[in-house]
Amino acid sequence: MTPPRLTFLGGVREIGGNKLLIEDGPDRVLFDFGPSFSPRFDEFFVNYLVPRMNVSPVKDLLEFGLLPRVPGLFSRDALVHSDLPHQPPEVHGVFVSHAHFDHAGYLSLIDPEIPVYVNEGTRALLQAIEGSRGKKYGEHPWKIVPDRAPVKVGNIEVVPHPVDHSIPWASGFVVHTREGSVAYTGDYRAHGPRQKLTHEFVDAARAADPSALVIEGTRAGPDARKNFTEAGVREGVDQILGATDGLALVSYYPRDVDRILTMYEAARSQGRSFVVSLKTAHLLTQIHDLWPGGKLPLPGGTRDLLVYRRPKLRFDSWEKPFLDAAVDSEYVRAHGRELLLSLDLVHFAELIDLRPPRGSPFIHSMSEPFSEDDLDDQVLHNWLDHFGLTFHQLHASGHCAENELRTTIESIRPSTVFPVHTEHPEAFAKFGGATTLPELGEAYPIGTAPRRGGA
Repeated sequence: MTPPRLTFLGGVREIGGNKLLIEDGPDRVLFDFGPSFSPRFDEFFVNYLVPRMNVSPVKDLLEFGLLPRVPGLFSRDALVHSDLPHQPPEVHGVFVSHAHFDHAGYLSLIDPEIPVYVNEGTRALLQAIEGSRGKKYGEHPWKIVPDRAPVKVGNIEVVPHPVDHSIPWASGFVVHTREGSVAYTGDYRAHGPRQKLTHEFVDAARAADPSALVIEGTRAGPDARKNFTEAGVREGVDQILGATDGLALVSYYPRDVDRILTMYEAARSQGRSFVVSLKTAHLLTQIHDLWPGGKLPLPGGTRDLLVYRRPKLRFDSWEKPFLDAAVDSEYVRAHGRELLLSLDLVHFAELIDLRPPRGSPFIHSMSEPFSEDDLDDQVLHNWLDHFGLTFHQLHASGHCAENELRTTIESIRPSTVFPVHTEHPEAFAKFGGATTLPELGEAYPIGTAPRRGGA
């Protein structure tokens, strides 16, 4: 029987795109399956030159190594017109760490007979995204797994543990095989509102005495971003709103529910209403009943939370429940001093109708650009300059800073550290311990030799 091993099918020297395959004899389990933010994609596709998804969902991506050539993984429909023949499933389960697109965005390509394991919250988020974006994750035997509940897939046992991240219900995993254990962090942080969950995962991973730690390293290496906590973001927003007599605007990641709550509470504390998009209203409605303590505000349930209605020729069915009570640009112009308005870059054309007073604050509650040549960042500032808005950067990252990565490794003390989800895996060498820079498609054995010297 083939000894246990792990293979990296994505996430190697790139941000996102994690695809971790763990095998134990005939049993094969995959962790995460989404696109990366790899510069390799931009080497072949740009602007209107995009993969021919209407010809074949995978053919062009396979050509350039942007998807792994794994027999028995893809559906028959996904493989149409490609040179990879369809085979009965040879992967026996896919575990999704969280609902971000770079970890779940390719689920629709997977054979519909392969089970997909998620927790209840992540499933609700994926359904909310399907409802409001038209993004499809495919038909699968969806398996809802409670936190910390072991799941057996043949010889492999997977234990999901909740961790803190910039989207709720994120998980890390402790995976047990016949020859040893692997800890996989997924995407995580140790400075957010649920950092206690991350510490508990690290404790569980350490107790498993893992042969390998597969750890995300988004912020390893050069990183000029400020390391705000969520409380630090709130403090900054309070100061800005307290010094503002008119309309204030904010942009944040649309499914960062912690940030939504931060902005909502900050607005309330200053006697303002928080105005969200139709998509955010839909998201809050879909996940409200799962939120711990029922402390998630509902659109229509309070005047502190309003919904902004952009002018459209036709509204989708999921938008219609919010339209009657929604506010428009005329309302915002008339009541600006009473509002904090959420406005994403994709909807910046609303500024033409909103006409905020010059000097109005715009709070950018997202990551800073990775380079001075970031095109989206330049476009954003062109709009802000045109309307005379004042830019403020306030963001708590969903990923660990280097000191948090070091602490994780020192606490778990694995035999080998495998950095993924990073463009700078070499930065892990300074954290101590044995670091292996994984190679794409290479299999690494999972061993059982004692590692801690009796500690």
